[in-house]
Amino acid sequence: MGTNVKTLTNKILTQLKNNNINSLSKAVSTLFQSPYPVDFSLYASLFNLCASKRALVETRKLESHLLTFNPTPPVFLLNRAIEAYGKCGCLDDARELFDEMPQTDGGSWNALISAYSSNGFADEGLRVFVEMRRDGFLWNEVSFAGVLGCCGLLLDVGLGKGVHGAGLKYGFCGNVIIASSIVDVYGKCGLLGDARRMFYEMCKPNEVSWNVIVRRHYDMGEEREAVVLFFEMVNANDVVPLSFTVSSAICACSRIFAISEGIQIHAFAIKRNLVDSLVVSGSLIDMYAKQGDLQSARYVFDQPNAKDLVNWTSIVTAYASNGRTEEARKLFNEMPERNIISYNAMLAGYTQYHKWGDALEIIYLISKTNINIDHVTIGLILTTCAGLFDIELGKQIHAYIYRHHFNSNLFVGNGLLNMYGKCGDLKSCRAWFSQMSHLRDAVSWNSILTSHARHKRSEEVMTVIWKMLEETPPHKHTLATILAACANIFALDSTTASKDLILYNSMILGSCHNSRGDVAIDLFEMLINEGLKPDNTTFQGVLLACICEGRAELGRQYFDAMTSEYCVIPRLEHYELIIELYSRYGFMGELKNFVKQMPFDPTASMLIRIFDACHEYKRAEPKAVRRVLGDFRLCFRDGWRIFKVGDVHYFVRYYLIDTMKPSDIGASWNFTPSITSYTDV
Repeated sequence: MGTNVKTLTNKILTQLKNNNINSLSKAVSTLFQSPYPVDFSLYASLFNLCASKRALVETRKLESHLLTFNPTPPVFLLNRAIEAYGKCGCLDDARELFDEMPQTDGGSWNALISAYSSNGFADEGLRVFVEMRRDGFLWNEVSFAGVLGCCGLLLDVGLGKGVHGAGLKYGFCGNVIIASSIVDVYGKCGLLGDARRMFYEMCKPNEVSWNVIVRRHYDMGEEREAVVLFFEMVNANDVVPLSFTVSSAICACSRIFAISEGIQIHAFAIKRNLVDSLVVSGSLIDMYAKQGDLQSARYVFDQPNAKDLVNWTSIVTAYASNGRTEEARKLFNEMPERNIISYNAMLAGYTQYHKWGDALEIIYLISKTNINIDHVTIGLILTTCAGLFDIELGKQIHAYIYRHHFNSNLFVGNGLLNMYGKCGDLKSCRAWFSQMSHLRDAVSWNSILTSHARHKRSEEVMTVIWKMLEETPPHKHTLATILAACANIFALDSTTASKDLILYNSMILGSCHNSRGDVAIDLFEMLINEGLKPDNTTFQGVLLACICEGRAELGRQYFDAMTSEYCVIPRLEHYELIIELYSRYGFMGELKNFVKQMPFDPTASMLIRIFDACHEYKRAEPKAVRRVLGDFRLCFRDGWRIFKVGDVHYFVRYYLIDTMKPSDIGASWNFTPSITSYTDV
């Protein structure tokens, strides 16, 4: 048997020489299929390799083989298994193994604390830290380092100081591991001055300490200080920096365009044989690519051991974003594997340079894979639809967005606005703009303004401006669009009646914009006296004037006159203006009757405005909402949310959802609502 074990051990060691995940997998499979146990030291080495490669399947196989032939293995081996499960992010397996251990030691507890801390479960890590002491095990420097990691995750500097004090009490004053962890906590909490003070108080900082102080300055936007600290470490000549430290310094140089310093760090990495590290080569590729130095970026990429998926994607992105799409596509085709970021890189390059046919080809390739697309992909596909003026494909993508719940993403929402606007479907553009009322930002407003201006709908541009100013201040792009719209209006000959109406509409809207509703109403009367027929835009302006002046009764007269006297069919925006008029000035009875008489269900923005009016005029209880809305018992503000059970829709305060009582639940609606309008709020 001894000969067989020796042969098995030699075979496994031979398989491990390549030091990659495939060789590890073969080595563990060889052991797993063998009926012989091996030396404990080999198990320990394999567990360490599984941890470094994050090889979950191999860890499970290794544990199974160990327990099959060693029912009571040494505690230190099981500790290595817990560490491996923690590195693999499999906390259930780590906790289960810990709970089943017949005997534990301080290393077992430390391994579990580190597993929780490194995977972002700070509360669990703190709980295990406290339980460790209750079970009679003494904390050591590893315990404190693990729990300080939890403090960093929680960004709780007070708790970190408390743990630091406990560490000093237990006699770990000057311990480099604990000191480095304290520096890390201060850095993550943004207290960079305290972090540096703590760092410089260390007698002899090691490579981990330097890595922490450099990285935290980079993460907090202190890139120049991060570079200075890196060169200070190099000049001290006390430690060899970690590859992660070199990477952080290069990334800092890239962010502040300190290329000269970045080149010096590159030379240093070559001298110290650190450039072969994937994290360093990736940072160098990114730095050179951002400077447009594709030759240097390609040189780094072509070095041995530099071609992983991340670096492949980085070099493809570099060529594509700099307009060299043919070379990017060649590299893309050579990639041994791809992810959605790789596809997005090519798609972004093609759309940036208006190569719509090539972009469509990439979209087709994506559709043939099993890769899940993200919001970036959808935005790029919508850009392609806009570039091709392909409204049908754009509508298909819109349907996909709803099916896969991307409709609440602002980036995607703005992409839809841009697509509908460029394709000339202004009706759909306005409808979607209304639906995303709870999401939209300055980009959304600029998009709808530009869409109307592009299609010579300057009057609508003026109408949109008023509502825009209630939500967001304009910036230079907005003002440029407004000026272009004004130029279109005043470039018209005023020699015909229809063009006179355009001028009147512009003057009415301009008066409203300057809070001169009285002037706008006078202009409307002048327009009528001249025999001109008002249109949708005219009535939007005069209703805005009534809002400015608080003329609720006059506003309703104008609204009724639209159909009765001028044969103008009210649009959604006219209904919104009347609801705003009644809500702003407290005409709650009129508001109730108006909503009941509407020929369509209120939109989400209408319901929100009505509910706000209930609050403003001291009728904020659900009963008051019911009086105003009838059976539209839907509240959006102050913690009220809706949920659906079968075909019944309920509302409930969000903080009572977990401890809900029947009395907390409202009645169901007695109509079939447009769920899209409501659930997105």
